[in-house]
Amino acid sequence: MSHETLLDALLDADMLEIDDLHAWEFDLDDALVEALDAGQPGAPEAQLLRIECMDGRSRREWRFTQAAVQAAHFDAETGCWKLAGTDGEHTLRCFDAFGGDTEDEDEQE
Repeated sequence: MSHETLLDALLDADMLEIDDLHAWEFDLDDALVEALDAGQPGAPEAQLLRIECMDGRSRREWRFTQAAVQAAHFDAETGCWKLAGTDGEHTLRCFDAFGGDTEDEDEQE
């Protein structure tokens, strides 16, 4: 599924990969997302996205502003979003989770 903006992709994502690290722990500022959905300008310097993961034994965290998320661009060649942070550019890939049915279809009740 393709998305026009990184925010749309994040709203549909269950897990992220940032700079080749899997990060299933990420948060969007719900109030800011609601304001943007309502067509309000929001707050460009406000933190919109927080990503957390473990890199070996080290906990890593990234924070991105509304302006950074809105300025992100999709690189079709790599399938990643390019996102500028305070410490440089990052690559972000959004994933949807796959679920399984716990019931066996062959079983009869």
